Amino acid sequence: MLTSHPCIYLWTNGTAAVLIIRHRVALTMRLNRAANPIQSLQRNNMKNFVQSLRYPMGLALVLCLSAAGTSVSAEDNAKADESAKWTTLFDGESLEGWEKVGRDDSKWEVVDGVIKGTGGVSMLVNTSGPYKNFRYRAEVKINDGGNSGVYFRTTRKPGFMDGYEAQVDSTHTDPIRTGSLYGFCHVYPQLVKPDTWFTYEIEVKDDNWRGRDMTRIKITVDGNELYEYMDFEKTYGPGHFAFQQHDPGSIVHIRKSEVMPLDD
Repeated sequence: MLTSHPCIYLWTNGTAAVLIIRHRVALTMRLNRAANPIQSLQRNNMKNFVQSLRYPMGLALVLCLSAAGTSVSAEDNAKADESAKWTTLFDGESLEGWEKVGRDDSKWEVVDGVIKGTGGVSMLVNTSGPYKNFRYRAEVKINDGGNSGVYFRTTRKPGFMDGYEAQVDSTHTDPIRTGSLYGFCHVYPQLVKPDTWFTYEIEVKDDNWRGRDMTRIKITVDGNELYEYMDFEKTYGPGHFAFQQHDPGSIVHIRKSEVMPLDD
C-alpha cells in the first residue's frame, strides 16, 4: 500500500503503512532486511515460465541459459552507457573545483588520493552547477565518534550551509545515523561501522504526485535503497554539492564524488 506520508517506504502493506508514521525508522530497517519482494517475484515468474514449457527439461535449461547470456550482455552494455554519463567532481589529486567555507582552523586536503576534512566547523563546496535533477554518488568514511554530511541543492554561504543533508554518522552523540535525510527522514540503527568506506547514492527530481508538485529524493547506502522521500514543500531549489566538517573531533574522508544530471 502506498501511504500519503512524504516518507514513502518500500514494500509496505496496509498495517505497515500505519506504523510508518509512528515508528518510521525501525520499520524501515526491518523491512529492508527482509527479502526483496521484486526479486522474489522475478524468481517465481522464472520458475512458472520453466514449468510451463512443454519440452524436455534439457531444452528448458538451454533456453534459460541462452536468455541469461543475452541478459548479461545487455546489462554490460547498459553499464557502459551509464558510466559515460557520470561527471567526476573530484579528480583524485587536488581540490580544483572545490572551495572551503567556514572557520580558519578547519582543514581540507588531499592525502593519498583521498579528500580529508579535519578541524573546526566548515564546508567543502563544489563550485560546479547548480544542479536540479540528478543522480549523485560519493564514497565516504567517518571516524569513530565523528559526524559529517553530504549536502546537495545547497548554496554557498558562511557556516553550515542550507540545502538537503544526507547524514554521515556511525557513532556520534547525535543519534541520527548514516542514511538519514537530516531534518526530514531519520535513521537510528547503525548501517555502517565507523572507519568503514561506504557508498552514498542520492537521486533527486522535481516531480508531481496526484496533482501536487514536490521534490522526490531517493536515498541508497551500499546499494540498498532505504526510502524515497517526497518533499511537498520543495524546500530547496537547484544548488551545489558539499561536504561538512562538523567539529574538531570529526575526521571525514571522501574518495569519490560524481554526478549524473537528469532531464527535467
